[in-house]
Amino acid sequence: MTDTSLSAGPATGGTVDLTITGMTCASCATRIERKLNKMPGVLATVNFATASAHVTFPGSVLPDELVATVATAGYGAALPRPEHGSGEASAEAAEARRIRSLRDRLILSAVLSLPVVVLSMVPPAQFQFWQWLAFALASPVALWGAWPFHRAAAVNARHGAATMDTLVSIGVLAAWGWSVYALFFGGAGESGMHMEFSLMPRSGELGRTPEIYLEVAAALTAFILAGRYFEARARRRAGEAIRALLDLGAKDVAVLRDGVEVRIPVDHLTIGTEFVVRPGEKIATDGEVVDGASAVDESLLTGEAVPVEVAPGDTVTGATVNAGGRLVVRATRVGSDTKLAQIARLVEQAQTGKAHAQRLADRVSAVFVPAVLVIAAGTFGLWIGLGHTATAAITAAVAVLIIACPCALGLATPTALMVGTGRGAHLGLLIRGPEVLESTRRVDTIVLDKTGTVTEGRMRLLEVITDEGTDREEALQLAGAIEHASEHPIARAIAETLSDPRPVSDFHNHAGRGVSGVVDGNEVFAGRATWLATLGLAIPDALVSAQRNAEAAGHTVVLAAWSGQARAALVVADALRPTSAGAVVDLKRLGLTPILLTGDNEAAAQHIAAQVDIAHVIAEVHPEDKVDVIKKLQADGKVVAMVGDGVNDAAALAQADLGLAMGTGTDAAIAAADLTLVKGDLRGAVDAIRLARKTLGTIKGNLFWAFFYNVAALPLAAFGLLNPLIAGAAMASSSVFVVSNSLRLRRFKPLHAR
Repeated sequence: MTDTSLSAGPATGGTVDLTITGMTCASCATRIERKLNKMPGVLATVNFATASAHVTFPGSVLPDELVATVATAGYGAALPRPEHGSGEASAEAAEARRIRSLRDRLILSAVLSLPVVVLSMVPPAQFQFWQWLAFALASPVALWGAWPFHRAAAVNARHGAATMDTLVSIGVLAAWGWSVYALFFGGAGESGMHMEFSLMPRSGELGRTPEIYLEVAAALTAFILAGRYFEARARRRAGEAIRALLDLGAKDVAVLRDGVEVRIPVDHLTIGTEFVVRPGEKIATDGEVVDGASAVDESLLTGEAVPVEVAPGDTVTGATVNAGGRLVVRATRVGSDTKLAQIARLVEQAQTGKAHAQRLADRVSAVFVPAVLVIAAGTFGLWIGLGHTATAAITAAVAVLIIACPCALGLATPTALMVGTGRGAHLGLLIRGPEVLESTRRVDTIVLDKTGTVTEGRMRLLEVITDEGTDREEALQLAGAIEHASEHPIARAIAETLSDPRPVSDFHNHAGRGVSGVVDGNEVFAGRATWLATLGLAIPDALVSAQRNAEAAGHTVVLAAWSGQARAALVVADALRPTSAGAVVDLKRLGLTPILLTGDNEAAAQHIAAQVDIAHVIAEVHPEDKVDVIKKLQADGKVVAMVGDGVNDAAALAQADLGLAMGTGTDAAIAAADLTLVKGDLRGAVDAIRLARKTLGTIKGNLFWAFFYNVAALPLAAFGLLNPLIAGAAMASSSVFVVSNSLRLRRFKPLHAR
């Protein structure tokens, strides 16, 4: 989605969202951002996860200059196409093709690498001339399979930078290149060649024994490709929030032309056009009711279960559902100006503005890679200077490069993530990607949406209060029967309590006021107290008092009347989830401060908050203002988690440091969130945070030991105390440790059985 200010032209500047290609790690995003921000008056935020840059630029800068600047950093950039829909579709298709290509590269590399590892590491498997078969299998992996790393390393080198790709490329090419030298010129290609597994080179014989390291080149490539593939799949989901939001709207609409209904695509609607919305249909766009009256279900956007009564002169919002009678609406906003489009824009801006999930390995590689190159060159020079042969010097230098290969570093994040997310999926907790984990340990505040999160999100009959002398069951039967004939959501909450409703005759729906009909010979009215009063029906003081108390608690009251007066008050409300109170207790034990956030009135919010022991309540918040609430908390120094379920929560979920969506909520909320609670149980938020923190701890532990291994082993290799073959085996063992450490996450247990 693109800010419309782009169309303002170069004279006034504006904002634009660029699609970025060629990024392989978070440091790439940092480099592009730094390059753009050096332009006078330009403020850019580059998001690695969404492969996009949100750029604000002055009138003195043309959009094409932004694209050119990104190109000078070694990456690609594209302006949004005027035909927005087709542009998005082609971009999505291109991303899908890229992921399929990466998957195919991974599968072939893994298939070719496995026999190479077996042949190189298992001496009994080394038949005559086995090394040439290993060479034939490993070469496509080292050259074609690792080509994305080689290409990225070359781009980085041209711009004087070093990243994880540089480490991978150097490690693969060093192991493969030395193996080629040993096979063709060093005697390793001769018949009867076997790998020797001494802990260190024999004194005075360094470099004399021809050895090859093809398994290092092949296995390293396959491991890192696996991590990149799973990362790419996670990144692709970052744009699903926007697509889910835009898919919520109606696809076509019945417009009135000379009094005749004609169906047209909703994209063809213009401001001022009148269109028809029948019961059960989505309202096509924002507008004003010009004819008819109905109840509109706005829960999709507002999150509130109570429908809104509308009549001529009232405004309605696109993508909400007409739950009652026929409406004629005049369009007042279309396309990118609608509230739905604005919320989608908020989601995208919140995602783009998130702090970058920079991996520790990527940040350290900027220093680590040049250091390794210097050590390798110094090792070669030292051995030559001490009078050793060139072969001995090269062997020692290659040992340094091999021991520095980031195999364990590459596995540290994806293996822990795969095990952690797999365990989470088994428990009904879906973790989007590694960037989700970075803020979980620091989260100190959790904002809970009320409707559909703390409560069930649908209306239920809570209580039937009768006047003196009126039988409760009889009142429920009469009121339930007449409400059963209505399509109103509140009426359905009452009617669903009856298994066998009585028949109704002479039924009438009085839009916005109530319903009437004849049940068992009684003329029954059910609706607002003000409507009953206009009909001359008496309302006893006991029912007036009951209504006042119920509404003070944020509940909705329907009065039922027959035989000349109101005889029962039916209290309807969004019921509290039975597990919410316990979940709030557990969240507090994790050190989090809960805040209840809702668009509902203050009384209803305070009533729910009191039941679950939440002290902080923010009520009567418009959907588009929820993001501002999150931003204000963050500006006050809070690290904020947000739990929600509706479209109105999507932008806030994206803005929060950690977004958790109820799996029973809308697709837009789920797509915008970092974590999804499949079972729609708030207790899942507790386990999700616990699991995310545990997974993050495992990743950090993996990275520590992987770096420790590199730092400890580099001096041994440089001084010729470590056989390069043993260096390769040690590298493999460090990878096994990382995988084993990650597998411990499979034993994670939830606090509550659900």
